[in-house]
Amino acid sequence: MRASVRFCLPDSSAETLYAGDLIGRTWAAALRLDDPDISEAHAMVSLRGERLWLLALRRRFAVGGKSTDAVALEVGMTVRLAPRVSLTVEAIALPDAVIGLEGIGLPSQVLPGTCSLVLDPHPRLAPGSVAGAHAVFWESDGLWRVRSGEQTAPLEAGNILKLPSGTYTAISIALSVAGEQATRADDAAPLRIVASYDTVQIHRPKAEVFVLVGQLARVVSELATVQQPLAWEELARPHWPHLDDRDALRRRWDGLLGRLRDRLREGGLRPDLVTSTRIGLVELLLREGDVVEDRG
Repeated sequence: MRASVRFCLPDSSAETLYAGDLIGRTWAAALRLDDPDISEAHAMVSLRGERLWLLALRRRFAVGGKSTDAVALEVGMTVRLAPRVSLTVEAIALPDAVIGLEGIGLPSQVLPGTCSLVLDPHPRLAPGSVAGAHAVFWESDGLWRVRSGEQTAPLEAGNILKLPSGTYTAISIALSVAGEQATRADDAAPLRIVASYDTVQIHRPKAEVFVLVGQLARVVSELATVQQPLAWEELARPHWPHLDDRDALRRRWDGLLGRLRDRLREGGLRPDLVTSTRIGLVELLLREGDVVEDRG
């Protein structure tokens, strides 16, 4: 079982979210809210120590009539995300331990919901079911499963996954430790972003260098080069130069931006490092002490 919270929505329906899940208007959000006052990436459920928190990403929210950007969730609490959108906490589930994975080139880490073990260019857990992945993990009714090749099997701590590149083991991670892993994105340490067009390296104190490649790296590199907001279409057009349908281009861009934020979150970085405004501008959201090196 993963740490989760069940919210009662404005229409009286209920939705269960897990640590790391996004709330917002984007199609990639675990809880998608169709309201003009809700940001694309509005808030995130986060596991800190042994408690679930709600963290503001693009806009603050209100609890008990007071504006805040972070709150420890409690049963019965009502969070007002926007004038017409409030969520009420119905239940919180916190297991003693959660399942994770470790192996060759892959530090021990919690399985972040449905994810895939990808080995190129380096071993990592990518969000969702990725075509060509060496293994895919998902949870159903509180039980984990893994598919490798044509084989699907239950997944429990101690299970060993043998691949041509090495062996990977499912492990049990104490909730307090899992909380530290799941909230690495909250780390306020300064970043050094080294952009080289097809690759981007993000350096943090006391952490492994985080690497982006391909399309995701090019988006960050372009923003690093100009160091000012750009229209989404300026960033999207070089990736799909022959796509004439602007709506189709926007859908492709939204998907690319969603993958980029998922990748940042997976690496323990702020998903709003690359942020999009309501008027269609995209920029690097840098904090005090962050440094950008353009080597493109």
